[in-house]
Amino acid sequence: MTDKQPHRQWFLFSMMMIAANLRLPITFIPPLLTHIEKTFALPSAMAGLLTSIPLITFAIFSPIIVRLAQHWGNELTVFLLFFLLIVGSYLRIIPAVPALFVGTFLIGIGIDSGNVLVPALIKDHMADNLQLGTSLYTLSMLLIGAIGTALAGLLISHISLGATMAMLSVPSILALLTWLPNLKFKRQSALATPKAQVPHYQSVWHQSLGWLITLFFGLQALVYYAMITWIPSILVTHNVSTLNASNLLTLLQLSGLPLSFAVPYLFNKKHGVTILLGVMTLGYVVAPLAFILPIHSLALLTTLCVIAGIGAGIAFNLAVLFFTEKTTNPFQTAAVSGMAQSAGYLLAAVGPILFGYLQQFTHSWTPVIWLLALFAVGLTLTGFVIQRRGMIVD
Repeated sequence: MTDKQPHRQWFLFSMMMIAANLRLPITFIPPLLTHIEKTFALPSAMAGLLTSIPLITFAIFSPIIVRLAQHWGNELTVFLLFFLLIVGSYLRIIPAVPALFVGTFLIGIGIDSGNVLVPALIKDHMADNLQLGTSLYTLSMLLIGAIGTALAGLLISHISLGATMAMLSVPSILALLTWLPNLKFKRQSALATPKAQVPHYQSVWHQSLGWLITLFFGLQALVYYAMITWIPSILVTHNVSTLNASNLLTLLQLSGLPLSFAVPYLFNKKHGVTILLGVMTLGYVVAPLAFILPIHSLALLTTLCVIAGIGAGIAFNLAVLFFTEKTTNPFQTAAVSGMAQSAGYLLAAVGPILFGYLQQFTHSWTPVIWLLALFAVGLTLTGFVIQRRGMIVD
């Protein structure tokens, strides 16, 4: 292919379509949980697994996906595994518990292929403009995930549970179709460079910086998924209606969108990461702790959710930038991404379950909030250590 500019533009579009579906199948579930419990006759504890199963799947399959990509190529691996996401999305529409959980498991594999390999694809296709690619990747993921939360609450009040999930799964089909041209380009590129081989590099599993990035990713995921799981319940204790609590959760997710561009812009500026980590601490430590206070002002609670959303946006974007900015080639990027999302999501999967049992045992959200803030402090300290380290060794 001689004209790479049209390909780059199409890659950006198709990459954003894939990214748009990497949170959507998870984030549209919380507003539907009550209906899912009734339709499938599930107790609340089992319904909560619909959030935890994808996180556990990420932990198990991330290293496997890296190996598959080394044999099949990143583009083809994303295509084949993303197809499982579509199968799983429509499988869980079937009103049977096994179909619900098997479908959720397949969705987790499909999402994980994008989580692990898209950062590496951005580094491969946009090596001279990583910040733009990373910004559009995170923007698409966060925006559509937030819109999905809002749409799920709206649709379920007018149509059935199955129809709601079917409609919100249509974007995944469109994403897979837009990805097809990338397979053709990759085949032509491979023919042009038949001797291209995976470069030798030191395993990220044996490097302390790799583990620090993994810890950062895991802590930000733990705090984020715990927040979106339990913030609505916490808000209800502040006399907020269920509908308003759902709207505030959507607002929390939307608040992080501007950070998709602000974080990459500030990342390489002097004191940029320090400033970002400071604001992240305000959103992830100070704002949640404020929920301990007997606040009943909707305006103040809204402000706290916005601040928490800004913290979430900074944390996630920093985690992705550490994948691309701390590595020297796309293969290494995929390796550290796979490592971080394997061990990291294993840590994150513990969060919602741990916090749920803690609240059930103590009958109070106060210990949960303090523990959440403690994990957030660890996240900030890890970020400062990573900032002062160099690149991952080749």
